[in-house]
Amino acid sequence: MATVLWLQGGACSGNTMSFLNAEEPSACDLVTDFGIDILWHPSLGYEMGEPVVQMLNDLASGKRQLDIFVFEGTVIMGPNNTGRFNMFADRPMKDWVKEIASHAGAVVALGDCACWGGIPATEPNPVDNIGLQYLKRKHGGFLGSDFRSKWGLPVVNIPGCPTHPDWITQILVAIAAGRAGDIALDDLQRPQTFFKTFTQTGCTRVQYFEYKQSTMEFGQGTRQGCLFYELGCRGPMTHSPCNRILWNRQSSKTRAGMPCTGCTEPEFPFHDLKPGTVFKTQKVSGTIPKEVPTGTDHVSYMAHAAAARIAAPKWTKEDMFVV
Repeated sequence: MATVLWLQGGACSGNTMSFLNAEEPSACDLVTDFGIDILWHPSLGYEMGEPVVQMLNDLASGKRQLDIFVFEGTVIMGPNNTGRFNMFADRPMKDWVKEIASHAGAVVALGDCACWGGIPATEPNPVDNIGLQYLKRKHGGFLGSDFRSKWGLPVVNIPGCPTHPDWITQILVAIAAGRAGDIALDDLQRPQTFFKTFTQTGCTRVQYFEYKQSTMEFGQGTRQGCLFYELGCRGPMTHSPCNRILWNRQSSKTRAGMPCTGCTEPEFPFHDLKPGTVFKTQKVSGTIPKEVPTGTDHVSYMAHAAAARIAAPKWTKEDMFVV
C-alpha cells in the first residue's frame, strides 16, 4: 500500500477542489481500488492537533515511510528567507517541505503555484513565493535543481490553474503502482502523456485556425472563428490535453468560446496581467502576432497565413449554426 501526504502552501486550494471532481479514477477509487493510503490532507484529513504534528515529525525524520509527497501551492520564503509568513504546526511550512521531501519516494508539485510560483510569484511577489523546483522557467526553485527523491526522481510537475483532476489521479496511481520510472517527463518535468500535445489538439475551432479566420467576440462557443488571432488564445503555444481530456467530460475553455490562458506554462499569468493584454492578441504593426505557434517562426507563419486566407472556403466565414 502506497502512502501519500498532501500539504498546502501559499495557494487557494483550487487543485484540491479539482481533485475531488476526478472520475477516471476518482478520489475514492485511489483508496478503494488502488490501495493508496492518504495519510493526511489539510482539507480532508480527520486527524487534528498533536496526532498530526507527531505524524509530520515522523515523516520529516524518516521514521515513518512516505511514498508520495504531494504539495499544492507556493513555498513562501518571506520575510527575509525565514518562511514565517506561512507557519504550520509551529514551524515555517518551508521547513516541513524541505525535510519531508528529502525522505519521500516521489515528490509531486500540484498546480502552477507549486510547479513554478504561478500567480503569487508574479512581480512584485511581496512574500517571496517560489515553486518546488522552478521559479517561472528558471530551474532550481526551493529544493534546488539537483534535488532527487529517494526513488531518484526530480519533482514531478502537474501544472494548471487548477490542474485537471484526472491528471492528478492517473499520475498518483502510476507512481503508487511502482511505475514511477516509466513516467516520461518533458524538459519542464511534466508527464509527457499529458503535456506533449497542445491545447489546440482536439479544439473544435482548429479548422478556423488553419484558414486564419477569427472571431471578434466572446461567447460564440464552437460557432464562429478562431480565438487566437484577436482574443489572445494561447492554445497553439500551450502544452496541455484540455481538448483531449475534457473538463467534467463535457467541454473546455475554447469549446465554450473562452480563450486558453496558457495556465500550464511557467510564464502564466502572461504579460504580468497588464490591462489590455489578457484577452487581446498582442501584435506588431497591428497585424502580425508578437507570438506565433510553437515550432514556427514569424516569416514562415505569415507566408502560411496569407496563403491560408486566400484558400479559405466560404463556410469558414459563415456562422456554423442557423436558427
